[in-house]
Amino acid sequence: MSGFVLRWLFAFILLAATFNPTQYSYVRWVQQNGTESLSIAVLCGLLLIIGYIIYVRATLRSIGVVGMALVLGVVGAGLWVAFDLGWMSFDNPTANTWVALVALSFVLGVGLSWSHVRRRLSGQADMDDVDE
Repeated sequence: MSGFVLRWLFAFILLAATFNPTQYSYVRWVQQNGTESLSIAVLCGLLLIIGYIIYVRATLRSIGVVGMALVLGVVGAGLWVAFDLGWMSFDNPTANTWVALVALSFVLGVGLSWSHVRRRLSGQADMDDVDE
């Protein structure tokens, strides 16, 4: 379980580093200082893109678009239940942004972890197609 938590945490950090409702995100930093430090902005942007390629590619290969939609649907249904039970409200846009970051990072965390879960459940390892 700690492997999943670690993969989810890195997905959350990747998403939150890109954008979050505070002033401490790549998007806000580039909006305020991007022209002054263009080379640093480009370097950081490329590093973020590499992180997204790793996560999104692994997620698409392991659970696909349908799996991503299903995981996001389960998270959305869970949020709906929490709203109906009065555990949360969607009145605060800042809180909504954090909830969206957690939900999206959960999808990426599941996608990156799914091959490990499937191997443990079925005993079968996933193999990439090898071109000859």
